[in-house]
Amino acid sequence: MREPVLGGWDSRTCLVNSVWIEREPLRPDVEDGLRTEARLLPWLAPVLPLQVPVPFVLGEKPLRLRHRRLRGEPITAPDHASGRRLGQFLLALHEKPLAAAVELGVPGPVESRTRRDAALGAMRRDVLPLLTGQERKSGAALLDRVAVSPADTLVHGDLGPDHLLVLAGRLHGVIDWTDAHVGDAALDLCWALHGAPREFAAGVTATYGASPPVVRRAHDWHLVGPWHEVLHGQRTAQPAFVTAGLAGVRDRLRAARP
Repeated sequence: MREPVLGGWDSRTCLVNSVWIEREPLRPDVEDGLRTEARLLPWLAPVLPLQVPVPFVLGEKPLRLRHRRLRGEPITAPDHASGRRLGQFLLALHEKPLAAAVELGVPGPVESRTRRDAALGAMRRDVLPLLTGQERKSGAALLDRVAVSPADTLVHGDLGPDHLLVLAGRLHGVIDWTDAHVGDAALDLCWALHGAPREFAAGVTATYGASPPVVRRAHDWHLVGPWHEVLHGQRTAQPAFVTAGLAGVRDRLRAARP
């Protein structure tokens, strides 16, 4: 029995026989990320303190990945204990050797900077003009700061509540690794430190120990988040994403003003 799983910008996902998760790319540019997951996650799974999927390529044309369904549900009540567990997880992930990850297909520093620059260029071209006055000035300054962020750490790349699974009240697993790359460690902390409840953020800080510069960069990445939603809506001709993303851009820029 195959049951569609709703959500996701990049992959078509279904649950098979209540046991297996299968994913197919929605666009050709997603294929490389899925193939990298199939090589990266079997290497990472044994050395991380939370569970991650271990996918394998089930078929080609179309590309289809399968892995056992991880138990748990997306986190809805982030607390201090869950924050501590995420901090421990990120310490383990961010210490992994970059050369080995790149050999498995993870975009390295040069490729990651190229992709980041392309995304920021699209934001300058297609999102920034939608802002006015002080919002546009603040948005331009934000993009300038993010443009010089480092690319020196293996990161998940999309670490928000939808991708954190809780089982029996404990943080249990981390899913959806399509965006894994060598990038800025602060990217993996943006929601945890600046979008999650204060007690969760305190738990992350207690075990991860982010430095002030990392915390500041994480805040910038948090501000950039809804810009991606605007671009996604423009690219896929879905005006609802553009409207919601633009509202998020403005809300976060206004909230960030001194």
